[in-house]
Amino acid sequence: MQYKWKALSVTTLGALLASIQGSSLLLALPQILIQLKTNFITLIWIILIYLLATTMFIPIIGKLADLFGKKFLYNLGFIIFTIGSLLCGISQSSFHGFDLIFYRLIQGIGGALLFTNSTAIVTDAFSNSGDLGLGLGINQIAVASGFIIGPILGGLLAPISWRLIFLINIPIGAIGSIWGIIILKDIVKNIKKEKFDYLGSFFLTSSIIFLLLTLSFISLPNSNSVLEFIFFIAFIILILSFILYERKVNNPIFDFTLFRNKTFFLSNLTGFLNSIARGASLFVLIFFLQGPYGKTPFQSGLMIIPFGASFLILSPIAGFLSDKYSYKILSTLGLIISALGLLGLASIGKYTNYFDISIFMILLGAGSGLFSSPNTNSIMRNVNTEKRGEGSAVRGILSNFGQMLSIAIIFPIVIGSISQNAISKIFIYGGHSVKIASSTLTNFINSIHNSFFILLIFTLIAIFISLIGPTGKSHSEISKN
Repeated sequence: MQYKWKALSVTTLGALLASIQGSSLLLALPQILIQLKTNFITLIWIILIYLLATTMFIPIIGKLADLFGKKFLYNLGFIIFTIGSLLCGISQSSFHGFDLIFYRLIQGIGGALLFTNSTAIVTDAFSNSGDLGLGLGINQIAVASGFIIGPILGGLLAPISWRLIFLINIPIGAIGSIWGIIILKDIVKNIKKEKFDYLGSFFLTSSIIFLLLTLSFISLPNSNSVLEFIFFIAFIILILSFILYERKVNNPIFDFTLFRNKTFFLSNLTGFLNSIARGASLFVLIFFLQGPYGKTPFQSGLMIIPFGASFLILSPIAGFLSDKYSYKILSTLGLIISALGLLGLASIGKYTNYFDISIFMILLGAGSGLFSSPNTNSIMRNVNTEKRGEGSAVRGILSNFGQMLSIAIIFPIVIGSISQNAISKIFIYGGHSVKIASSTLTNFINSIHNSFFILLIFTLIAIFISLIGPTGKSHSEISKN
């Protein structure tokens, strides 16, 4: 078997592990709430802290990967993620969920190591074979599979014990670690001996932390506006310090010259806007299905499978096609299909037939799958070989930041339309356990409609930017020239 397929099997396993964890965890929240004697806000932080951790460590990991190699860091990610999972599985009720937040932070560090190096490893392995898009598309299959497997696995394991949702990662992580150590190798080695930019890393990481804390507190109910303002000012000071400092150093942690490539810049920008549009969409869907639609968390998890299934089918096909045809056409078409799905979801109500809802989810998933692989292909093909770690890190930061920004924009709209007690019961137990007054229900549904319309606007902006961007020649077209 060729090395590229062996490397892809390792990265796909890592992506599947992280994806299943995210989707299955939602179904364990009621048991976590009861057994750890915690509250709704703590549960939200258990979810958010992972995304925050992966985002803030990505730039450092991207630079380290280019300096010291991707194999070691990727395998270290498997090990840290597995250790974090073990710790999550043995969390104690005496800490009321705060220890679980810390252990999820450890998981997030492992996830950042996996997430940042995964795309770069696949790019290294496939870059000279003319089928990079196919490799990236297959890698995306794992992410989509998590949306399908996660709710089913969570629904089966959570009634037995919520701890199993974390502990099941241990054998998978162990296999992934061993397989990665045996299979992976550093194809591309940076021969330059560069010093690591410690001060620049501090400024960048700290600024990301304060920005994400600002967005996280904005998204939570009854948050402290003074604290949000302090966090935001700290972000402004740190990011300006970072920009001024990076202009003076020889080996910056973040290479701004990457954005001089128009295709790299615009592809990342459309990817960022798509992350905003997609970031909160599944959360809003879950709120709808568990609220006005009156379904349990397990039922809701099963009902969003059409999104993951359509993503699963389209992503590898789009990746394969992006090696032969213009990735601009494919990614733009994907955004248009996603926009149609969001437009449909903006009209759903309590009595909407599930068949219609599933069609809108299929459109959103298919559009996302059609966009994702060609967009990633265009980003990674426009990065120099020795900068692929940083290029992957830029993509990862913008993707995660887009998701956090999406949540910060949408959560206050949805949560603000109903009491905190009602929204916590809906999110944790399902709408069947909550009696909602008709006027409140109307406001809740309107907030869901408004949320999808806002996400639609970001998608339309992404379509416009994609249309005015470079042609986006395929690998086969470049080879002919």
